[in-house]
Amino acid sequence: MKQIIMEVCVDSVESAITAQEAGARRVELCDNLVEGGTTPSAGMIQLCRKHLSIKLHVLIRPRRGDFRYSDLEFSVMQQDILLAKQLGADGVVLGVLQPDGTIDVARTRELIAAARPMSVTFHRAFDLTPDPYQALEDLLSLKVDRLLTSGQQDTASNGAALLSELRQRAGNRLVILPGGGINEHNLPALLEQSGAMEFHASAREFRESAMTFRREDVPMGGTPLATEYGHMAASRERIKTLLALAQGS
Repeated sequence: MKQIIMEVCVDSVESAITAQEAGARRVELCDNLVEGGTTPSAGMIQLCRKHLSIKLHVLIRPRRGDFRYSDLEFSVMQQDILLAKQLGADGVVLGVLQPDGTIDVARTRELIAAARPMSVTFHRAFDLTPDPYQALEDLLSLKVDRLLTSGQQDTASNGAALLSELRQRAGNRLVILPGGGINEHNLPALLEQSGAMEFHASAREFRESAMTFRREDVPMGGTPLATEYGHMAASRERIKTLLALAQGS
């Protein structure tokens, strides 16, 4: 039987615990997944470390949007990496680009140096680079441990061909971690086409709020969601289903 590793992207301690109990081998801990993910709080990292025995990787992303950061934002990233290390994280997930979309090699090197001996994953900033092959070579030269990518497409399923090529080019020098839109319908074909031995998914479901008094006419964010009275959280059933599909692929 194949030993496929599932990394679950979570934005709460509860979801991290659910992922572990359902059989995930690693979590990527974020905040604000609705905006693509940002760096989680120190309290969230600390409580996840307390409750998890599986690998805990922390997203280092100071804001939503592009991956060209100001000097102050870059300093925040450096401090967040040191904090994640102090709080017992096993790895960090990061990405920095130049204005022309290429990998910011110098700044990435600085962040990697700050992170070691933790594992380093370069995230989907890679998918916004103009030349994926040069970007891969840059990451290989930096000795990044893992590359989270959708194969420069809207979903990893649609990027399976490039994922396969990247995996073959990287060999055993870097792990290609497919992520982006992975679900129960496309995972088996994706693993077969890409040859990947790890994958990344959020596997979430909607959780209804326990509030009995509600004011649906007063949104808490600038862009109103369907409702403030509920949130997305990791689904034990979906994670188990994905793992079963992965092992049988």
